Amino acid sequence: MRSTPTGLVDDRDWSALPPGGQIRQIEVEGYLVLPGLLAPEHIARLKRETARLETFAVDYSVHQQVKPNIQFAGGAITELIGHPPTLAFLRRLFGEEIVFMSYSYARSEPGHPGISLHADGQPYGSKIFGYEGSCPWLVRVLYYLDDLTEGVSPFRVVPRSHLSMHADGNPYLRYESHPEEVHVPVKAGSAVLINHRVFHGNCPNTGTRSREMLAIAYRPGWAGPAAEVAAWNPEDVVRLPAGVQPFFLDRNMRRWAFDGGNKPTGMKSEAPGINPSRWE
Repeated sequence: MRSTPTGLVDDRDWSALPPGGQIRQIEVEGYLVLPGLLAPEHIARLKRETARLETFAVDYSVHQQVKPNIQFAGGAITELIGHPPTLAFLRRLFGEEIVFMSYSYARSEPGHPGISLHADGQPYGSKIFGYEGSCPWLVRVLYYLDDLTEGVSPFRVVPRSHLSMHADGNPYLRYESHPEEVHVPVKAGSAVLINHRVFHGNCPNTGTRSREMLAIAYRPGWAGPAAEVAAWNPEDVVRLPAGVQPFFLDRNMRRWAFDGGNKPTGMKSEAPGINPSRWE
């Protein structure tokens, strides 16, 4: 972490972070960079496909163009849902059962004013995020197809804000800025992963080029939403690539036991997924 005239910048060598450190980073700090996930030719293919998407402007700026629900667009865009290096990390983080939840595209053009600091995870649902935001745990994978530099909409985040019990940590609040926010520049082909409860956004684009991003949301199988979300159309799912279909599980599935007792049968005496040593 270093301090600049515009604030704190986290431009560490993310490739040096060991597996346990990666898990600690996203669980404790609320964000993680996985560098170099996409090769230049992979980025080029994705860009050829995103150029054909029919986008629309968000309500606060014509310079922020978006396209939600692109999971069935086909080609490299759809195949990215099952990208092996990313899913390998998510299996270490979540366990084997991974549920794909949503997929969107965003292009921040010169003049984009920046996205307010906000949380995607909202326990009672909301108009913006629906009931997807009510999932207890969800990770959004933000693949960047262009370099994030100081002037071209770098990601920003308030580390550990997802852990706060204070009223200021109410996930329905939004902030223009925060004195302890951190800016995260990354190279094209890298991804920023976020805990959906962490306060995050991006900076204005004061540069001369656009920045493209593909955002894919996943959750552990047990952590379903509090109320029903739209189900996948089975006819759409069967046409998906074989490497992607396994993640199109029931978006409403949960693993819970409302009537569970104090001493259920078959209790285990080990659970590596909650080992304190998993960060080591």
